[in-house]
Amino acid sequence: MCNGTSVMVAVHADMVASVLVVYAQPGAAVEVGDTLLLLESMKMEIPVIAEHAGQVREVRVEPGFVVQEGDVLVTLESR
Repeated sequence: MCNGTSVMVAVHADMVASVLVVYAQPGAAVEVGDTLLLLESMKMEIPVIAEHAGQVREVRVEPGFVVQEGDVLVTLESR
């Protein structure tokens, strides 16, 4: 953002899925297009991609968790 402020952005699950791999770690910088985590649903692997650049503030899941559509997976501080 041009005024130097940041915005908290929640990354949600798009569907019911199992968490396979968590790449995002709190404090890590991410760019648009980075893979935050990998989900599995109906035998398909689904990458969760950062749509905003920023810093990971919170990771709410870990491998083996089953998430529901709309669950918050990761919180980013967008820049």
